[in-house]
Amino acid sequence: GSTGSVVPLFEKQLARGGPLTVTDPNITRYFMTPHEAVELVLQASAMGVVDREAAGGIFVLDMGEPVRIVELAEQMIRLAGKRPHEDIEIEFTGLRPGEKLHEELFHDTEATQPTSNAALRLAAPRTADRAALAQSIDQLTAAARDTNDGECRAALQRLVPEYVADRAPDIIAAK
Repeated sequence: GSTGSVVPLFEKQLARGGPLTVTDPNITRYFMTPHEAVELVLQASAMGVVDREAAGGIFVLDMGEPVRIVELAEQMIRLAGKRPHEDIEIEFTGLRPGEKLHEELFHDTEATQPTSNAALRLAAPRTADRAALAQSIDQLTAAARDTNDGECRAALQRLVPEYVADRAPDIIAAK
């Protein structure tokens, strides 16, 4: 699992007799084994050599359907020979600031295109006017230098229209 993967956490919690902690009953995540990750890198590298249009591209593995974390917790409890919600409880802790209920491999506005490998998709590149991009980066740099949070957020929004500012720092600062 990746850093922060719930599987090792659930294993430790099971070994202690529970409860298993899940942030939200509806939270889902995609899973990829280390072997799949290595295969992805190797296949994407080979594709970049064979297909010049794909060279240097951003590839995403078709990981199938996301997994409901509560179902993973219940299955791990069963595999340990216990009964979920009876022998081992599942405790819902709530989403942390900035944590999403569902992972998005791409934003709705981002296009992907198929490749010759059905398991890999290629992100369609975005284009930007070089002068406008440089100006936005300069504005962001100036706002950061002046520690102007509002202007930093506005500059980020101009650079990445899908960006949604996390309001948690404002709430914390107000306390």
